[in-house]
Amino acid sequence: MKILVPVKRVASLDDEFELRDDGRDVDPDFCEHDLNEFDEYALEAAVQIKEAAPEGAVEVVVLTVGPEDADDVLRKALAKGADRAIRVDDADLGDADRVAIARVIAKVAENEEPGLVLCGAQSADQGHAQTGMSVGALLGWARTAVVSRLDFKPGASFAQVERELEGGLVERLEVETPAVLTIQLGINTPRYASLRSIKQANAKAIECVSPRDIGLADAEIGSAGSLSRVRRVFVPERGRGEIIEGTPAQQAARLLEIITEVKG
Repeated sequence: MKILVPVKRVASLDDEFELRDDGRDVDPDFCEHDLNEFDEYALEAAVQIKEAAPEGAVEVVVLTVGPEDADDVLRKALAKGADRAIRVDDADLGDADRVAIARVIAKVAENEEPGLVLCGAQSADQGHAQTGMSVGALLGWARTAVVSRLDFKPGASFAQVERELEGGLVERLEVETPAVLTIQLGINTPRYASLRSIKQANAKAIECVSPRDIGLADAEIGSAGSLSRVRRVFVPERGRGEIIEGTPAQQAARLLEIITEVKG
């Protein structure tokens, strides 16, 4: 069987940064990039399932959607135990929202036919937590979010999972496979890649395909296939705090003045 692990090359900002000329994102020259932390836990979960199974019984396939620069996160995943890497690239994908990205992942899943799709619960840069669940909805598969424990044997019809709920509650579920699970931080301890595995990963080929190669139409990708778009990114103005002193009557009077100012 196969386990498909979508991974993302996430951005972190320098202390000082500038926006792009179109005002819709941060200038990439002011960003540092790395493999999404949540995806590392999903990858580790997949590799642990592979290692517990007979040799050759499980293939871990990592997938990313992005330009050639995203190869570095795929090679990092290969060094940590993934068997194969796929990158979907197209100029139009730069304007894709979470649903359009999920559509690409779902189409790859249809072609690869994995028993499980393990996604990070969210991305560290944007944190929408929508992509994994959108993939499950598009495939029509069972899907469970924020998984903090996973028990699955290759070929089984069900996966035993636990997921975090509000108030410290834990929900135990039996999820029918094939399924899409989004993995929470702390489910395991992601491994470090050895120097030998890094060298081996650098020698492996990465399969690069376009959305059309995997069966998507122009209307399904990029901005045309998105349900939302970024209109503007901006740094909010800093607010000012005020300590209200005096007697209770004086404090109440000052509060009334502030409320009147806010309401205009």
